Amino acid sequence: MTEYTPDGDADVTVQDLIDRLHAEADADADPATTPDVGIIMGSDSDLDVMAGAHEALDRLGFAEQTDFEAAPDARFTYETYVVSAHRTPELMYAYGETAEARGLDVVIAGAGGKSADLPNMTASIAYPVPVIGVPVQEKSVDSVIGMPTGAPIVAVDAGKSFNAALSAAQILAREYEEIRERLVEYHDSLVGGVARDSRDLHDLGVDEYRERRNEE
Repeated sequence: MTEYTPDGDADVTVQDLIDRLHAEADADADPATTPDVGIIMGSDSDLDVMAGAHEALDRLGFAEQTDFEAAPDARFTYETYVVSAHRTPELMYAYGETAEARGLDVVIAGAGGKSADLPNMTASIAYPVPVIGVPVQEKSVDSVIGMPTGAPIVAVDAGKSFNAALSAAQILAREYEEIRERLVEYHDSLVGGVARDSRDLHDLGVDEYRERRNEE
């Protein structure tokens, strides 16, 4: 199968990507230089929903890694691929099969439609690497969470890729104190925000509070 650039010219084959993944798995790279979190989605049309995962990881100090052999300066990184369970099953299998050897500690997988098979199939293939499933749409929820006993997947509610990334960071935080501290700091900022909103709503009154919110 061949993927195409927007102008229709052949650019890269699925086999090229599969070969890349296997080459990276065989490279025996230093885990400190490889992506810690893998983000995959069934189609680039899912990107707007999955962008919440990027936002959360960016907020926690992760950097995007686009070159396996040239890691950014940040210690913790993530990567993103489009992997279709139905159109490119070989690529899905290669991604799951090589995840651990490529240094990934957790995978976030998003898919839409009623047959949203990418998260649970990846969880089965990548086991024991944890996979967090993101149903891109409400109708995808049953498909994503429908794993049999013995083949677990963690899943968030439809569209909640931000929460999926926070869960991925929580998994990493069991090993890395730096990520734990960032999570605690982020949570504390949410608590502080509620306290500030409560105070301002009371002290300013409803009308002025709404007016200020609309100005922000």
